[in-house]
Amino acid sequence: MTTCILAIDQGTTSTRAILFRPDTSVAASAQQEFPQHFPASGWVEHEADDLWQTTLDTCREAMARAHASAADIAAIGITNQRETTVVWDRATGRAIHRAIVWQDRRTAELCAALKADGHEPEVSARTGLILDPYFSGTKIAWILDNVPGARARAERGELAFGTVDSFLLWHLTGGAVHATDATNAARTLLFNIHTGAWDPELLALLRVPASLLPEVKDSSADFGTTLPELFGGPIAICGIAGDQQAATVGQACFEPGMIKSTYGTGCFALLNTGTTVVASKNKLLSTIAYQLDGVRTYALEGSIFVAGAAVQWLRDGLGIIRTSAESEELALAADPAQEIYLVPAFVGMGAPHWNPDVRGALFGLTRATTGAEIALATLESVCYQTADLIDAMQTDWRDARHATPGEAAPGEMVLRVDGGMVASSLAMQRLSDLLAAPVDRPVVKETTALGAAYLAGLRAGLFPPPARFADGWRLDRRFVPTMEPAQRTRKLAGWHDAVRRLTMP
Repeated sequence: MTTCILAIDQGTTSTRAILFRPDTSVAASAQQEFPQHFPASGWVEHEADDLWQTTLDTCREAMARAHASAADIAAIGITNQRETTVVWDRATGRAIHRAIVWQDRRTAELCAALKADGHEPEVSARTGLILDPYFSGTKIAWILDNVPGARARAERGELAFGTVDSFLLWHLTGGAVHATDATNAARTLLFNIHTGAWDPELLALLRVPASLLPEVKDSSADFGTTLPELFGGPIAICGIAGDQQAATVGQACFEPGMIKSTYGTGCFALLNTGTTVVASKNKLLSTIAYQLDGVRTYALEGSIFVAGAAVQWLRDGLGIIRTSAESEELALAADPAQEIYLVPAFVGMGAPHWNPDVRGALFGLTRATTGAEIALATLESVCYQTADLIDAMQTDWRDARHATPGEAAPGEMVLRVDGGMVASSLAMQRLSDLLAAPVDRPVVKETTALGAAYLAGLRAGLFPPPARFADGWRLDRRFVPTMEPAQRTRKLAGWHDAVRRLTMP
């Protein structure tokens, strides 16, 4: 074994551990799924112990497959589902409630009340976010208000809050380190992205005690070392980033204007805006892409709540496919004359619509509709949502640079894609067609884990500075538009009509 980096990729439905060599090739990997819990409509939870146990198990399994010892690993990098919220007992490390997942909508009424009281403009100005159940802050408040004694215990300093990275870091270090990085902190509704610090006024607004909060560090930093007994020796933890920011790094989107889109349970597109915070006029988020050496690089982000989860619905809900990979084969058999639209608002709609109350719907069904047409509509729904995001991003970016419309013509944009769904060439071709722009699929498709590995390896001295790392990005396939403009226009109009019908009063 040459010295390598262990990346922990803790996602919404599974946990993966991947060992990367210094040339970014994969030495070994392991993955475990874990249960999702849906105790009420719009509620989504995880057992926090499942997140930790699958992390421990997959790390050990990947090391065993690579015949690697702790001495072979230069550092660990962590990437995680971001807004998912855990509050735990500092004395025992046990969560006081199930983790509330980023998809969860239980705090919609609280968010609506805060909006009605006029707080959203100031919250957005400080955080770059909107008042939505998606983010961690209102989830923390819900736990403190609904777990008996939790608020009093929090006030006494007995409890800790963290997004999943913090919870894992706590357990990896045996409770020695309670920290996070700037990208995860920026997703809490409690962090001022301009000052780079927790915001006292936001803490007061959401009634979150400061004693709960982790220390905020660079994305590439010293996060302590693992307990020796976990992996047969101590391993330095040197990188942390939220999953979408880690994918931005893994896709080497280091230059302003570069865009990546990641397709996992949801879909998340980020556009690098450099050291400038761009305030969106199109309901996108302003966020931190990464923080290195104390310098924050910002991004515009659009978040789609349901992408790969829609394919899982075909498999687990409708039962029309046995594996997610079968969705493409089934979709290829669809009748092209049928215009079926799925709006997969199973947990509300994210950017640029931000409507937590609507639910999913299928439009255009006839007696001739089969599972094939529904499968195609499912894949296309992800492409339509992405097209809405990219159009909004391009407009905001053009306006921020005071550019003329012709300067940011769609054909000049290239989208880098990653995540499980990009294996579907049908979906990626349809995405390119609807964007009227090239879509680049990289050789290394595990770019989220690669980004975490890079951040850790950068700190450990195993990887080069960003510009040199970007030189090593490799293209697997470029998809270019082949759809006629009239057909593109018709299909997009049908999608927008379906969304309008679903969201109209």
